[in-house]
Amino acid sequence: MSKIKLKILGLSSSQSQSGSFALVMGESKGNRRLPIIIGMFEAQAIAIEIEKIVPNRPMTHDLFKSFAESFNFSVLEILISDLREGVFYAKIVCTDGTQTVEVDARPSDAIAIGLRFSVPIYTYETIMSEAGIVLSESEEGEEDSIIPEEEEVSELSSTEQIKDYTSDKLQELLDEALENEDYERAAQIRDEMNRRN
Repeated sequence: MSKIKLKILGLSSSQSQSGSFALVMGESKGNRRLPIIIGMFEAQAIAIEIEKIVPNRPMTHDLFKSFAESFNFSVLEILISDLREGVFYAKIVCTDGTQTVEVDARPSDAIAIGLRFSVPIYTYETIMSEAGIVLSESEEGEEDSIIPEEEEVSELSSTEQIKDYTSDKLQELLDEALENEDYERAAQIRDEMNRRN
């Protein structure tokens, strides 16, 4: 299967799920975005590493790195490996120099660990085709910040409302959500459009 290299584009608080965050991954060479909803603690672990903040005591992901290095294990890459019923799965690809092992992990934990080891993050084309959101050409040239400003609330307030719209209206709302960089809302609309196909 062909792999696609990803980069972290944004991390913002979730508008629909209290205590959750939207982690937006983007293709290194392309205009598709992959929004993943993650927990508050994982978002904090990712943000701390992106900003190169050193906590007083090691966090769980820092402990994993110290433990792995103490036993001469290193991480080669992070792979967003599967998407089942709206849930993403990941693998941490590790090696001891002679043997390579794939360790199952939540994407948020895998990405937090991958950042600490400075390794690439990948996904498969099948996952990007199913869950990726395509930006229009006008949005493609815009630079994304690591932590974008708070997005304005869309006219959709729940998944129930999404189900009431026509396919054309959903496409219009998807374009609007992407224009506003509301990737979480765009992911909800995309999921509804996928359910209808």
